[in-house]
Amino acid sequence: MYRWSSVLLASTLSVAALAGCATTAPTGTSSSPSAGAAAPAAAGAPSRLDTIISRGKLICGVEGTIPGFSFVDSDGKYSGLDVDVCRAVAAAIFGDPEKVEYRNLDSTARFPAVTSGEVDMLARNTTWTASRDAAGGNGLEFAPTTFFDGQGLMATTASGIKSFKDLDGKSVCVETGTTTELNLASRAIEAGIKVNEVKFQDSNANFAAYQEGRCEAITTDRSQLAAKRTALPSPADNVLLEDVLSKEPLGPVTVNGDSRWFDVVRWVTYGLFQAEEFGITQANVDQKVNDKSPDIKLFLGGEKDLGKQLGLPNDYMVKVIKAVGNYGEIYERNIGSGSALKIDRGLNNLWTKGGLMYSPPFR
Repeated sequence: MYRWSSVLLASTLSVAALAGCATTAPTGTSSSPSAGAAAPAAAGAPSRLDTIISRGKLICGVEGTIPGFSFVDSDGKYSGLDVDVCRAVAAAIFGDPEKVEYRNLDSTARFPAVTSGEVDMLARNTTWTASRDAAGGNGLEFAPTTFFDGQGLMATTASGIKSFKDLDGKSVCVETGTTTELNLASRAIEAGIKVNEVKFQDSNANFAAYQEGRCEAITTDRSQLAAKRTALPSPADNVLLEDVLSKEPLGPVTVNGDSRWFDVVRWVTYGLFQAEEFGITQANVDQKVNDKSPDIKLFLGGEKDLGKQLGLPNDYMVKVIKAVGNYGEIYERNIGSGSALKIDRGLNNLWTKGGLMYSPPFR
């Protein structure tokens, strides 16, 4: 078990290298691909990318109930960091970030939805683990981590719970089918305490039970706790404990064995990091197209065929940045200083600023 303050100081480039790694109304359309859409790559086996282009829209699996990450309002409009990742991929393929259909998926439905082809990708709070990545496990591919998180705990101030060991003999709400459930059990064994798990299949039911007093504490990713606390009737009456029970690298997911499609998701995600490092924003991307830097020209498609090699337009990152901005812009407006959550960048800062966000070269 770790203290959150210590985890935030533990950013190293070696971890960054590893990152080289309910039905709702759709907000996209099913029209034919626009003239600016990517064309299927001529070579290679049939890919999900071809299916997406033929369909004319991306189908993206999200959580749908977490403010700042993926949340759908009463008008059916989706927003959040994870939603912006979906929009970025759609912009890269079609030149239009609105060509996305969102599917809300709970923790038990998300992986079958990917492997069955119900959705093209996940962009929801899903932790990268060995068994999920392995061909003999869940058979998934994890794109670069878009949020380095850790499992946390929240309790009411009236409960007197101040640390993990205070949970001995107490009830804790937890979402089943998640790494959260497994980590809670492991940390309890290590600490020599008995925790009474109260399990739910989705996050809404989990937090509703906590709010109703059916458990004395609740555990999930710290970012989700911070987001959900804002929706409680009296947020100040609930405290996020300092204990961090695990590492939780969260990021986009595709099915295993389709490198053409996975490469698109991977390099669009890396492109968001690299755009921030280059200082390319929604406001200046048109000017940056003519930048004197050879690296920036290459990145934005002014030279060579990096986009074409992925089955995308060469200027796909121009379209992405115009649609959603760079990673820093996405972060700040959804969960950072420009949001209600105001979560510090910490590990999610660029590698040049002490964080773990690092892209391989676009070359």
